[in-house]
Amino acid sequence: MSDRLPLSGIRICDFTAVWAGQTATMYLADMGAECIKVENPYIWNPMTRAASPRINGMIAQMLPPWIAGHPTDPGPRPWNNSPAFIQVLRNKKSFTVDSRRPEGLAIVRQLVRISDIVAENLALGTLDKLGLTDDTIRDLRPDAIILHMPAFGRTGAYTEGRGYGAHIDSVAGSSVLRGYRDSSPGDNTSIFAGDFWGGMHGAVAVMAALRHRRRTGRGQVIEMAQVESSMHMFPQAALDAAWNGRAQGSVGNRSVEGFVPNGVFPAAGTNRWIAISCRSDAEWHALVGALGSPSWATTPDLATRTGRATGEDELEARIAEWSANKDRDDLFHALQAAGVTAGPVLNAKEAAEDSHLAATGTWKRLPATEDYPEVDWLRPAYRFSKSEVDLREPPCLFAEHNDYVYREVLGLSEEEIAQLREAGHIAETFAPEALAGG
Repeated sequence: MSDRLPLSGIRICDFTAVWAGQTATMYLADMGAECIKVENPYIWNPMTRAASPRINGMIAQMLPPWIAGHPTDPGPRPWNNSPAFIQVLRNKKSFTVDSRRPEGLAIVRQLVRISDIVAENLALGTLDKLGLTDDTIRDLRPDAIILHMPAFGRTGAYTEGRGYGAHIDSVAGSSVLRGYRDSSPGDNTSIFAGDFWGGMHGAVAVMAALRHRRRTGRGQVIEMAQVESSMHMFPQAALDAAWNGRAQGSVGNRSVEGFVPNGVFPAAGTNRWIAISCRSDAEWHALVGALGSPSWATTPDLATRTGRATGEDELEARIAEWSANKDRDDLFHALQAAGVTAGPVLNAKEAAEDSHLAATGTWKRLPATEDYPEVDWLRPAYRFSKSEVDLREPPCLFAEHNDYVYREVLGLSEEEIAQLREAGHIAETFAPEALAGG
């Protein structure tokens, strides 16, 4: 296995925010790209590092865990350990500069000139307002790959629309297609799958552009509308609407591919559930055996998927009655052993402690810092056969790599660095006015 990573030697000038853009650059950084995150110490962005600069232990207990679920008091710099964003900061470098001022913009232009990729998912036109139009970037770096990740595209009826993952999911149709079968879309809680779909598509688009540049020497401008990538979550509904004029609704936990039974069933205990799916008639017969071959399950009409679909409500009720007094994990292992597709429904704590995830190398322990304790971190969810793609560097702290970027990457003199530090571009933390605004 080679020590050289797939994207070694590639540099990213990273303007991304929230989850979608930061996820895209996270994947690229995982594969070896040097990702330099441009951070402004005078601007507090609550959707990039932390919901608020004033989160304490009491507030952390009140907010949803994914926003501020700190196991202890988050300390004086909650932006360095926010559970909402810390994972997407792995394998990256952070430096500070106020790009709104001429001398700060000059620093950013220097970085763009020596970067292969410029990535952003900011509000439409933000880089243009700074003077970093596509044409300007290509003047600075003719073969640059520019990744734009707007919510709804840079042209069209929704151009001015701004949104987070929940809004993108809704516009794409997710809110209509998920949820219980007897509920309305307004009953659904927000999800943010669009962020991660957008991140994956953005990373793949950049890798395709790098391959194209290697062959032709030319860069590309990529417009990766996040709402379009979210459509891939439910292609069957989009195609049904386009071809047949049918508007699908939620099927709950049932299968859009016609597997019967397919659902989440109760197990013994409080709020314990198991997912069971018979993806073939053979799996159904295996489930019948696990049920103990009761007479109701051995009738000829249930032997085929079509027959089972006819009485799916009653079938689900029978299985739920049977599973409700079974231990979830014992049943999971028994069904798997019998050849039935099944799995336990785990909460976040159970998932973190799951022996299967541990055995597959999902976690990697990193030493404590003054901003977060020694804990297990998610590693990349994929492995390459020829290179060691992994969690190499812990999540970058705010301003952690100022010295590296200004001295080694940009090659500034000590006098220039001193001047930039005096002007507030090189900072160790957010400016008081940014913290007050947050």
